[in-house]
Amino acid sequence: MQNKTRFHNREKRKKYRFRKIALVISLFLIIILSISGYLAFQTISAAKESYTDLDRGSKSKLREEDVYLSKHPVSVLLMGIEDYSSQGSGGRADSLIVATFNPDSQSVKLVSLPRDTMTYIEDVGHEDKINHSFNYGQLATVETVENLLDIPIDYYATVNFDGFKSIIDEIGGVEVDVPFDFWEETDTYPKRKVYFYEGNQQLNGEEALAYARMRKRDPRGDFGRNDRQKELIKSSLDSLTKPSNMLKLDDIAEIVGDNIETNLKIGDGISFLKKYRNFNSNNIETLSLKGEDSYIDGVYYFIPAEESLTETKATLQNHLELSNIPVE
Repeated sequence: MQNKTRFHNREKRKKYRFRKIALVISLFLIIILSISGYLAFQTISAAKESYTDLDRGSKSKLREEDVYLSKHPVSVLLMGIEDYSSQGSGGRADSLIVATFNPDSQSVKLVSLPRDTMTYIEDVGHEDKINHSFNYGQLATVETVENLLDIPIDYYATVNFDGFKSIIDEIGGVEVDVPFDFWEETDTYPKRKVYFYEGNQQLNGEEALAYARMRKRDPRGDFGRNDRQKELIKSSLDSLTKPSNMLKLDDIAEIVGDNIETNLKIGDGISFLKKYRNFNSNNIETLSLKGEDSYIDGVYYFIPAEESLTETKATLQNHLELSNIPVE
């Protein structure tokens, strides 16, 4: 009887450790997606509510065969959706990030796509801002990104701003090192200004979203914003690993289920956890897509530099093992 009890307790501890690892990895990816799109391997009940397939069959049109998260290098398009102006329906892709995962090297590469990036959108029939593709649905945005980067997008996930703020609040906020004094307006009405001062600062969900979104008052524009988002990812990881947050699994899972859509299934998440068991923030490399600001008929666009776009394509293709193009 004693042995049975020991075995039962041991199994319970193992199950809890697995759940704890799952939560940390899930929420690490959630933070990435919340800031510039959203990926989640959450608890089963939440995942069922979040699952939304793409109307394209089982794979990208750029794939000859199906790929699996636990076996092959894959890509995920992460979309942060602003829907407060549309009362929760529709919305626009406020931020886009592509993440590629390579199981052999246990590495991740992230590239942010500025929402004003000029690119060809098939559903529009001409070049336009990349985030306008979301007006035609998730699949249109997925295919637009595929055309821009010349890589298949295997999975997608979206998160709205309310989900991001709720998760940051649930984990007790995040600490950041503000690079310079600035302010940013909140995303909800009536708007108010949130002030940030150079040095260490503790942020709640609303403040963290403002910190992640600000670009107009950053002398480096989108590139400065990308650096702040990367900092938020690491700070969120620190908060998530606190013992107190391990007691909030159910509450966090509920937030996840209410605020994301993804074509990742439960089986994908479990396989991911097993394959990427040694994964940590040191395995992440952030890529920068360089370009120039342009005004066409009075409208602002970000025009990717051809050399930078070519290099980014090659890096992602190599990471996905699609090409033998050497990258310096």
